[in-house]
Amino acid sequence: MFIQRSVAGLDTLPERGNVRQSAATFLSRIRTQLLGGVLLGILVPGFSITGLSTLPTGVPVVDNSMVGAFCALLVGFMMFRKVTALPGASAILSVIPAFVMSYGLIIVLFFLLRLEYSRFLFLVSFGSVAAWFMVLLVAVSRLQRPTMAYVPLGAALGLRRIPSVRWIEVTAPEKIVPGHSMPLVVDLNSSELSEAWERTLADEALAGRPIFNAKPLSESLSGRVQIEHLSENTFGHLAIDTIYAPAKRYIDVIFAAFALVFFLPLMLLVAAAIRIDSRGPAIFRQVRMGHGGRTFTVYKFRSMRLQPEGRDKQGDMTLSDDHRITRVGRFIRMTRLDELPQIVNILRGEMSWIGPRPEALRLSEWYEAEIPFYKYRHIVRPGITGWAQVKQGHVVDVDDVKEKLEYDLYYIKHFSVWMDLLIALKTVQVMVTGHGAK
Repeated sequence: MFIQRSVAGLDTLPERGNVRQSAATFLSRIRTQLLGGVLLGILVPGFSITGLSTLPTGVPVVDNSMVGAFCALLVGFMMFRKVTALPGASAILSVIPAFVMSYGLIIVLFFLLRLEYSRFLFLVSFGSVAAWFMVLLVAVSRLQRPTMAYVPLGAALGLRRIPSVRWIEVTAPEKIVPGHSMPLVVDLNSSELSEAWERTLADEALAGRPIFNAKPLSESLSGRVQIEHLSENTFGHLAIDTIYAPAKRYIDVIFAAFALVFFLPLMLLVAAAIRIDSRGPAIFRQVRMGHGGRTFTVYKFRSMRLQPEGRDKQGDMTLSDDHRITRVGRFIRMTRLDELPQIVNILRGEMSWIGPRPEALRLSEWYEAEIPFYKYRHIVRPGITGWAQVKQGHVVDVDDVKEKLEYDLYYIKHFSVWMDLLIALKTVQVMVTGHGAK
């Protein structure tokens, strides 16, 4: 579990006389959240319709449904906690998808096992549980704001740029209030850290105060890995060996096969609109750098007017207000419909649904010459959407590319099904609202 979850829990310890903080602490507890979900989402709707229908064997249908709803609540709650532990996750936006998946999974299981259940109870339970967690999270977000103290040395100085936390500067060991529960952030690798500070930190840690190292905390709160050097201290190792890596390939292919059939009519409509709107083919092809540093041809719906060959690398970049973008192109770029032909790239094993975006060959070579360790992003398959796309948006110069690489490296470092689920949720948000689309 990421540091962000720990910070949120530790910083909500109630201060004497602080009613708002005490209320936030109470509502943030796992037992409070689960008990509320069980009461409102299972017991109340279950007992209110008990006896309305029974199985032929005499076993109440409602009992089956209550057990299933309880399992769906637990599974959804675990998924919700996992996703919202990631940096940049919107807890409120994650409620509905998490419980839709958990309740859907239980209903499919009941169907496969041929178990009788009450559809009405499942529907009421889902609505009550989702509403409970939505209200709960809105209340907690308004009652509290994470507050942390930091020692202004080394990497800790950059923490002040993170606006989601209220930072309190502690300039000397004697200014620390003994017995206080507020977390303290320190650059433990800083050469400026004095012996007095080291003794004080040891005493405070023994007394129970949470002490965090500045660099990993900054990574967790910002969702970026600072580019300094790659070593065993940064990534633990330089290879993806999780069991999720091979499993993800099968997931990609299955979803791509279904998506190709489902979206085929829409893709034909988009292709026709492009041909009517401007001269040229509907599909845009470009050689890009892919997994393992191997090149491949990416397919997209053409969103720009045809350009003469021989442009320099700057021409491979697309500005937000680029005059080359067509009327249809602007719409399909905003809604990400221009990416649909890349389903073919996924089926061919050249891309994934989620991963670092593949760059044009000339741009990739330019970035590799300008930015250290840029090639490392090719250790995973490039994706249609990714962490950098939902966090950063459009990239226009080398400084932006460096920031994008920091997001890509964070994705690689925390490569997991939960990270992919968070990116998928935020991608849906971008498609619906248009915020962050490029």
